Formats: sequence, C-alpha cells, structure tokens
Amino acid sequence: MNEQKKLLVLVDGSERSIQTLQYMGQMLPLKNFKLVVFHVLNGVSKGFRDLERTPHDAHTLRQMITWESQQKKNIGNFTQNVRQTLVDAGFPDDSVTIKIQNRQNGIARDILKEAGEGGYTAVVLRRRGSGALKGIAVGSIANKLFSKLTFCPLIIAGPHPTKKKLLIAIDGSPSSNRAVDFVAQNIGGYDYRVGLIHAIRGFGDMVPENPEFLMSPEIVEMAYTEMMEIFNDAKEKLKKAGFDENKISEKITTGVYSRAGTIIQEAQDGGYGTIVIGRKGLSQVHEFFMGRVCAKIIQSDKKFSVWVI
Repeated sequence: MNEQKKLLVLVDGSERSIQTLQYMGQMLPLKNFKLVVFHVLNGVSKGFRDLERTPHDAHTLRQMITWESQQKKNIGNFTQNVRQTLVDAGFPDDSVTIKIQNRQNGIARDILKEAGEGGYTAVVLRRRGSGALKGIAVGSIANKLFSKLTFCPLIIAGPHPTKKKLLIAIDGSPSSNRAVDFVAQNIGGYDYRVGLIHAIRGFGDMVPENPEFLMSPEIVEMAYTEMMEIFNDAKEKLKKAGFDENKISEKITTGVYSRAGTIIQEAQDGGYGTIVIGRKGLSQVHEFFMGRVCAKIIQSDKKFSVWVI
C-alpha cells in the first residue's frame, strides 16, 4: 500500500496565509494529501535571555518574554483557525497536522530542515508574508527558500482563482519534463484543462536597435518541429494520467523578445490561474539556483500561482 503524499504548508499568521489556504481549498486534487501546517515561532533568542544583570535589562527581558508569550498565543489561535478552514474546505480532519516550533537556526533554515527531513511531495508558500513591504514582489524568507529549496517542488500560491486551468511552460529540458510528470502524477483524472506553451526567442534582446531581428526561417522551423515532438510526448503522459485529450492545448510562439513575458501574457489571455514551470531551462548555469525565465515569472506577476518543479 502506497504511503499518502504530504505537503508542507508554511504559515506566518498573516492574511496572506489565509489566502494560501483558500487556494488549496480550490485545488480538489490536493485533498488527497496529508498536510503539515508549519510555523517557526520567532521568539526571544537565547542571547537576550542573559539580560538580567541590571534592573533595566531585566525589565527589558520581561517585556520581551511577555511579547513572546503573546506571539505563541496568537499563532496557536491562528493555526486552530487554519485547521477549521481546511476542514471546511473539504480536507479530512485527520489529514491536517499543526506543527509549531521555536526558531532554532533561523526561520528559513528551520523550514529547509523540515522540508528536507519530512519526505514532502511539495512545499506550499506565498511570495510575501506578514512583514511584506509595498512594492516588494518577494519577501526575504521566500527569496531564501527559492534559492535553497532545490530538492522539492514549490507551490507558490497567488490570489487568482485556479479556474481548473494549468499552463505548463515547456522547453525540452529535464526540469520541464519533470513539470509535466508532476502535473500528470498529481492532477490527472480531475477534469483540469492544460495548456502547453513554448516560446522561441528571437535576437531582438541582443540587438536593441532592431528588436524585430529574428532567427532564420530554417532555424525556427527546425525548433518548431523538435518542440512538436516534445509536446506529443507530454500530451501522451497527460492522457495516460487521466487528462481529457480535448482539454489539452498547445502553443508555440516564435520570435519573442521575452519568454517570461510571453508565458505570463498567455496565462492572462487564456484565463489560467496557475503557471507550472521547471526550475531550470536548457540554458541553465550550474551556479544559478533558478533559471532566468522561472525567476522572472515569479517576480513579474504576483497574481498567478506558480508551481516550480
């Protein structure tokens, strides 16, 4: 008997955390997963607990400990509301585990440790948390996780409704192949629509004074033919997983200036709620934690949910 899959759901007590849960409630396939709702309590560090040498320091320490107790109480109440929200959305009560722990090595490091040791299928989070600043697309904790959490898929929840439509960006790389596999294994059989998109870039970004400068027709045709074979393989995987062939579309756009911009525009025009993309594309550099197209999609439009595989 196969072990039930698990998701690590990160919450920080903010309204954005509630939006994450609302997104999950819209995703019927996720209701077959076990959920571990995880919070790292950012309490008083051990170093501050030595502040008892003078009356003034002792008073400061007492204030900090009072603040910490209130934080524990607040997050305890919040996570109980989280459980009820998930149960109301259709998740079985026994599939939801609440895990709160004191900060040990830093919030991001503690999350990475839990993600690495817990055997999770994916980590669910938002771009920004309770300390979000206006105009900042990605918060500091999320940014650290994007750069370090390379061993597990990320489900970055956005405010757009899911609309049961996924747009998968494909370029033939191992990462994009894994993106197709992830969708097939976890979403197949739930009557979702899937769009496959590939953007062939021109040379306009190399020649700014002539943005219409494109690749030769022969090269474009070769790339188009090669990509259609990859699309056919992807469609076969999806059909075998239970997707309706009539609900799988494909699109190849040539001569584009920005691949990330083209993918986002297609998501907007096609009414997609979620973009699925491989962590690195064919042009990956070993030292880079994430491909440029993937990073731009996460940063450019915070309304879409993005699955990074």
